Amino acid sequence: MSEHLFRDIVINSKDYSAQKFPEGEYENCSFKNCNFSGTNLSKMSFSECLFEACDFSNANLSNTSFQEVIFKDCKLIGLNFGQCSSFLLSFTFENCQLNFSSFFKLKLRNTLFKECRLLQTDFSDADLSSAQFLNCDLSGSIFSGTRLEKTDFSSSFNFSIDPEANFLAGAKFSNQNIEGLLKKYNIIIE
Repeated sequence: MSEHLFRDIVINSKDYSAQKFPEGEYENCSFKNCNFSGTNLSKMSFSECLFEACDFSNANLSNTSFQEVIFKDCKLIGLNFGQCSSFLLSFTFENCQLNFSSFFKLKLRNTLFKECRLLQTDFSDADLSSAQFLNCDLSGSIFSGTRLEKTDFSSSFNFSIDPEANFLAGAKFSNQNIEGLLKKYNIIIE
């Protein structure tokens, strides 16, 4: 890890896909309209940072630390969050695209996903206890061996969750999206 510490700075409209991202630890920083697409962010540390309207598609997150980080209006396509440092890992996603990303085996208790597109996203063996999926599109997302106790799916849609292959005690669903729990039975709900 680099010894550079960046604290309380605002970075606007930088393209790190074309230039190297400065290595270091970032605390309470804001990034707006930045392009991190394909950028190597391995071993970086972000604590209490805000990323707004940024593109992280296919970035390298190997041993990257995210602690109390907010992603808002971001493009996070094809990311392997499972490679991140799990120490104090916590983030919030608002109006983000997380298609083809992976949260395999991560502990994401109380994580907020608000108005996100999570197409073909892998949540296998993750702990999403008490997480909230508020008005999210979960088309093709994978839930297998996933802990979903007290998780709120009541306003989300296009999911398929096998109750026999996941842990669902106390999870919330609505009358409108209950069919996502029954797809494997090939029954008709009217």
